[in-house]
Amino acid sequence: MTNNAQMQVTVSIVTYNSQYIFKTLDSFKPILAALPVVIVVHDNGSNADYVAKLQTYASPQIKIIASGENLGFGHGHNATLADTTTPFFLICNPDIIVNQTAFEAMYRVLQADTKQKFGMLTPKIVGPSGDVQYLIRRRLDVFDYMLRFVPFKFVKRLFNKRLSHYECRDLADIQQPINYGSGAFMFTRTSVIKKISGFDERFFMYFEDNDLCDRIRQSGSEIIYVPTAVVTHFYGMASHRSFSGFKIFMRSMRQYFHKWGWRFF
Repeated sequence: MTNNAQMQVTVSIVTYNSQYIFKTLDSFKPILAALPVVIVVHDNGSNADYVAKLQTYASPQIKIIASGENLGFGHGHNATLADTTTPFFLICNPDIIVNQTAFEAMYRVLQADTKQKFGMLTPKIVGPSGDVQYLIRRRLDVFDYMLRFVPFKFVKRLFNKRLSHYECRDLADIQQPINYGSGAFMFTRTSVIKKISGFDERFFMYFEDNDLCDRIRQSGSEIIYVPTAVVTHFYGMASHRSFSGFKIFMRSMRQYFHKWGWRFF
């Protein structure tokens, strides 16, 4: 599986000192041995010891790019996309654990889509304890986004029905089209992503995945939920844990709704 001309899937991972990426890369080892996959890790200026450890994973099927600077999540994936010639392009967070069964399930769905209607697939995403992370969105508005940050449980209970609808908690466990999948794991068709010029790099972090989903659907392609494929996500929640992360989140939210139209409720 070392001839790049025969590769079918490029896995793009962008990292910045992520503590989980080594678990992520380890989880891909059986996949690399069995399927025509290459991984490109784009490091956004992590510390020297971290980059040195990353380099120990370099192989014919794992390429490590140390950019030396952090120009954002979207920029890192776009840099990899520009050099990608494989028909499929997987956008994968550095805190995802994926098994061969889940990976192959999505790979086969895209392969079987001979009419190329599917621009992107999203799996069922669970936490380390197996609990479902409701990261699929039915629609986007300011109220529902901000409701997730409210620390008072009684407020969330008051709007539980609305929040459940927003997070698609009632989504049937069958393969089906959706509106918004999570940037944590986007299994895409390279031609579709290149057609829309990849990520909008004005989003440094957050909302770039929502914007990408909007443009995939705007291009005429479908986003498909594949619940038979299950991946594990450690889910750092940086916007919830730090004020600087929250500021970036708020700026990206403002950029997103300014671009696509403000929906407050």
